[in-house]
Amino acid sequence: MKEIELIRKHPLYLTSYRRLEEAEQNRQFCRHQMPHLLDVARIAYIQNLEKGLGLKKEIIYAAAILHDIGKACQYEEGIPHEIAGKEAAEVILEGADVFTMEERQIILQAILEHRRRSDHMTVLGRLLYESDKLSRACYACPAEKECNWSSEKKNTEIKW
Repeated sequence: MKEIELIRKHPLYLTSYRRLEEAEQNRQFCRHQMPHLLDVARIAYIQNLEKGLGLKKEIIYAAAILHDIGKACQYEEGIPHEIAGKEAAEVILEGADVFTMEERQIILQAILEHRRRSDHMTVLGRLLYESDKLSRACYACPAEKECNWSSEKKNTEIKW
């Protein structure tokens, strides 16, 4: 997808992604790099198709590969990653210039919403939130016992 490649190759994305890789290189718990981002994208896209939500594939993938881009800022500066990520994504999406202003706003809002469930989420925000959680393979994680996720939150079986 050319849109996603333009995002992935944007200088700010590359810098932010490298910082995230460095910050998580010794992390024993779930990481937030490309395998996770693509798992989220694929799960979200499958759900989009199964539920007939009608979202464009490129918008789903853009939101998914950008949703954790602010994690390094959270680790380094204490800024919640959904806020730092939205700010970075705004610059990246503007630079990539492949989405309309309305599509950019949909993606940015979903990034802001992906961390906490609420009754007022956008369709993409809810999809991103759910897919983010479903992407975690707790059932196969060697650090599952030390993880601070509650047992209700952990994925203990394959769903996607």
